Amino acid sequence: MTNTNLQDYSHKRYNILTGEWVLVSPHRAKRPWQGQNEAVSNEKRPSYDETCYLCAGNTRINGEVNPKYTDAFVFTNDFAALQKDSKTFAVNDGLLVAQSETGICKVVCFSPDHSKSLADMTPKEIEKVVFTWQKEFKDLAENSDINYVQIFENKGAVMGCSNPHPHGQIWSQSTLPNEVDKKNTQQLNYFNKNNSSLLGDYLAQELEKQERIIFENDEFVVLVPFWAVWPFETMIVPKKHQANILDMSAEQALQYAEAISVITKAYDKLFNTSFPYSSGIHQAPTDGNENKHWHWHMSFYPPLLRSATVKKFMVGYEMFGSPQRDITAESAVKMLRDLL
Repeated sequence: MTNTNLQDYSHKRYNILTGEWVLVSPHRAKRPWQGQNEAVSNEKRPSYDETCYLCAGNTRINGEVNPKYTDAFVFTNDFAALQKDSKTFAVNDGLLVAQSETGICKVVCFSPDHSKSLADMTPKEIEKVVFTWQKEFKDLAENSDINYVQIFENKGAVMGCSNPHPHGQIWSQSTLPNEVDKKNTQQLNYFNKNNSSLLGDYLAQELEKQERIIFENDEFVVLVPFWAVWPFETMIVPKKHQANILDMSAEQALQYAEAISVITKAYDKLFNTSFPYSSGIHQAPTDGNENKHWHWHMSFYPPLLRSATVKKFMVGYEMFGSPQRDITAESAVKMLRDLL
């Protein structure tokens, strides 16, 4: 049974993957809302848009022409945040410290159909995206200049997505980004102490309690983490201890695709809108080490709070103190699970 104190009183929850806390204020969930309401568009998009630079056969801004692709399509980002051949340098001027960073950024179009999102695709269609992620991860990991590969998607204009065509990105770089570095440290410390996977042991506890589980198949679990920050934040975790997505078999890839399909469809049903989010896969560094302490996972961070127009803002206390949420993880689970 869920601890009733967690549903009635303000408290902090500990994020075992980052070593940080989130403030939970369940009593605030009923407060009246007089803040900003986001404009939400549910307009039907065509399956092909001649003005879209991601559609098959169209010309991108740099003059290159997309092939007539039929499944997933990958290209190097025309406006990459990381430069492959950036000059190597460092700045150590008292308290002014900087260093050069290199990397490779790619765009992954999920489908040639301009009108679809992952929620509109079948598990078999999503499986092809998963295979594409695996191929790109493998190729980038073999580059000695790349020590981490970040796969992610920003869905919806409210999440800064500049093109509605279904797509994600892959940024790979020479050092570990902040969030990954924290998770690397936490998982390594736990593994050295317990000789087991931190996320695997956490998952076993969640499966026993069945309080925050949304969906599971033979290979994957979709859950709301105990320490979730965003109102309807979720995580997909492989049941088996795997360091990165290359550890998945073809059969497991299809079950992973099913998990993605289930949660994205549930999101769209929640407020009857194309649900915005940022999602990303955290997995072991590609630094040549074994990294047995890593247990890969995919997180979804959606901003919607109470409806298709009311958004959670990370401001004030969140900026200067720590993350805070009103809807408990357990309440969010019930709302999502009831939509399956």
